[in-house]
Amino acid sequence: MISQLRQDFNSAFTDEKYTQFLDWVADQYQYRTPFRIAETPIFIPDKLRDQLMEACEEMVDVIAKPDFQQRSERALLAGQTVPNETPHTTFLQFDFGICEDGNGGYIPQLIEAQGFPSLYFFQDFLAGAYRQFFDIPEEMTHLFHGLDSAAYLAKLREIIVGDCPPEQVILLEVEPKKQTTAIDFIVAEKVLGIEICCISDVKKEGKDLFYIKDGRKIQIRRIFNRVIFDELIKRDDLKREFYLTQDANVEWVGHPNWFFRISKHTLPLLKSKYVPHSLYLNEVDQIPEDLHNYVLKPLYSFAGTGVIINLNKFDIESIADPENYILQRKVTYAPIIPTADDPAKLEIRMMLLWEKNAPRPYLVNNLVRLSKGAMVGVRYNKNKTWVGGSVGFSNPS
Repeated sequence: MISQLRQDFNSAFTDEKYTQFLDWVADQYQYRTPFRIAETPIFIPDKLRDQLMEACEEMVDVIAKPDFQQRSERALLAGQTVPNETPHTTFLQFDFGICEDGNGGYIPQLIEAQGFPSLYFFQDFLAGAYRQFFDIPEEMTHLFHGLDSAAYLAKLREIIVGDCPPEQVILLEVEPKKQTTAIDFIVAEKVLGIEICCISDVKKEGKDLFYIKDGRKIQIRRIFNRVIFDELIKRDDLKREFYLTQDANVEWVGHPNWFFRISKHTLPLLKSKYVPHSLYLNEVDQIPEDLHNYVLKPLYSFAGTGVIINLNKFDIESIADPENYILQRKVTYAPIIPTADDPAKLEIRMMLLWEKNAPRPYLVNNLVRLSKGAMVGVRYNKNKTWVGGSVGFSNPS
């Protein structure tokens, strides 16, 4: 999006260099990601960077208010709440589609809010990989808050591991090796020295939790939670001793309740030029006549499942539980990244950290998804190039 940098990158690009880049990424951890890594990073102009930062601050203004927990109470599923909830989330993300502003420019539009960790470790690694194989201006950075990679990883270590011996900190998931995001777990394990555990491997004695490694029973003091409730609820086949809803002598780093509190449920609470008009479906007094300009989203779904983008009145009238849906005004992503064929559309995830006892979270990193399909997602971008996961570089703010 910085024209000269984009032109220079595209001119110097070769398929051979891209293949070498992908092979190097896979070789570092002996793991090739199941998701597509895009051919290019993006170069974020100062104006758009400032808009994204302003948008994040406006969203945080709402989430950091003392009454937010009360306002988000209905987001928690009955029977699925986890004890010992923290006063605020540890990890916070905002997904923005980049759209035309009607005046010849572009504006971020909020698509999703998430109180759950994303690829905090892989994104830093990926940015370094792009630098190694492609010409990225030295002064540009993928990080915020004055951080370089060393300080960023040190901050993650401080937040996740803290004063615990690393072996008493686990990254918790459901069958982690089978997850699409497993590369992030692998990088986290190497950087922090923590253990990756499937929830079925956690042992429980009274309120104490343990895992077994090399024949040793190791007590778990902290859990870096990567379990997505939507998936866990469906996994009745998993034999386990520990259920998240049980009280346990552990400290949650990323408490599971915040997965629900900061989610699609949050969108109608946010009022900003950066947020498309959103309503809880059960609070819609009159169905809009221009339904083609809206999208229907279930509150409890992941990775875009259940979203209806070509909406009609019958779709709405057939919903049996409207309290579990939101109606959101549709936005149109602008095709603004020139590629070897069609221009790509852009979604940017702004990634924040919220330290214990801090009044507000702060922006640290970003994740980019390039798309040429109707929606951002693998199934909409099959057999396309210059799409997939990436990272954005901008001048320091």
